[in-house]
Order: sequence, then C-alpha cells, then structure tokens
Amino acid sequence: MKFSLVVFDWDGTLMDSTHSIVVAIQNTCRDLGLTVPTDQQASWVIGLSLEEAFKQAVPELPVSRMDEFVQRYKFHYLTRDPDLRLFPGNSQILDELKAKSVQMAVATGKSRIGLNRALANHQLGHYFDTTRTADETRSKPHPLMLEEIMDELMVLPEHTVMIGDTIHDVGLAKNAGVTSIAVTYGAHSKHELATAKPDFMVDNVSELQRLLAIYT
Repeated sequence: MKFSLVVFDWDGTLMDSTHSIVVAIQNTCRDLGLTVPTDQQASWVIGLSLEEAFKQAVPELPVSRMDEFVQRYKFHYLTRDPDLRLFPGNSQILDELKAKSVQMAVATGKSRIGLNRALANHQLGHYFDTTRTADETRSKPHPLMLEEIMDELMVLPEHTVMIGDTIHDVGLAKNAGVTSIAVTYGAHSKHELATAKPDFMVDNVSELQRLLAIYT
C-alpha cells in the first residue's frame, strides 16, 4: 500500500493551535455572558465548521447571536494567531513528501479567509496542491471535502490518506473510503480517537514521519 495523496487537517495536526482555539471560545463566552465550556468541551468541536462548532460547544447560544459570537471569536483568535507555530518536525515531513513528489492537500474546519491567512503567514502554500475549507463545502465528517480533493487531483481513495487529530477527521476518512491516521497530540484524547477506530494512530510527529516514510 502506497499513498500518492496525503491530506492534512490543519489545527491540532499541522499547527499547534488547539489551546488558542479553546481560549478564544472561552473568552468569547465570557464577553457575551454565556456559560463558559470546559477545555474538553471546547476542544471536542475543533475541526467542525465554525457555526457547527459553536452550536455544540455553547448549546445556549441563540441563532440570533451567532454572527456576534463568530466575530468576537475571530477577534480573540487573531490576537493569538501571530504566535502559532507548526508542531516541531512537521516542516520536515512536508519537505520529505514534496521531495518524493507526493501530492498534498489540506481539509480543514477553518474558513477560506482563515486558512489563506495562515498559509501566507507561515509561507506554506507552495506545499499543497489543493485545499478545502468548511465554508466552501460540507463540514466534517461528511465525505464531500475529501471527495472534491480526490476528484480535483485525480487520485483514488485507496491511494489517499487523511491525517487528523479528531474523531471528525477519522469519520471524514471513513466516509470517503480512505485510510486514516490519527495523531494523539491535538484536540482529542487518545481514548476518544481509539473509539473512532482509525487505521493508524501515532503519539508524536516522529512516529508520523516514520509511518509516512514507509507508505509514500
């Protein structure tokens, strides 16, 4: 089994941003006088589209205040955005895959504006052959995001692998019929990820690097 297309989730998989997202959700709730979710509740929704994530993390949030919540969340997140970094070792993985001419893509719950800003800030856009965001297609775990990527790059499911840190990423992979690799250093715990039954599970970037070296 060899993969010719590697699809990465962004937050909590490539980028060490889980804590920043959790804090931004919690601070937004405080600003708007809403019940503040726990770290676990806030991190569980990472990977979903913003509106879907906020509905689940803050069930009392009325639809009429969703736009207000989104704008306040963006304020809190963007104040921390310049300090975000790739998990150590991920840049080497990207370089190694690029050197092998393996196609790469991003499938993320971020918005298009948010992903484009992150790619530009970290000068990573040249690594990826295509990207999909939750505001331009269906949110995870619906398979459309991966199906669109595979169709565009003309790669079959059996030659595609999805790498992510949440059960939403594993569900996306399963629904699209592709192999899944779950990383345990992001938003969801190792126990949560195990219940989703990924094809592979790794505990650090070095393990991910070794696994990809074998299968690409």
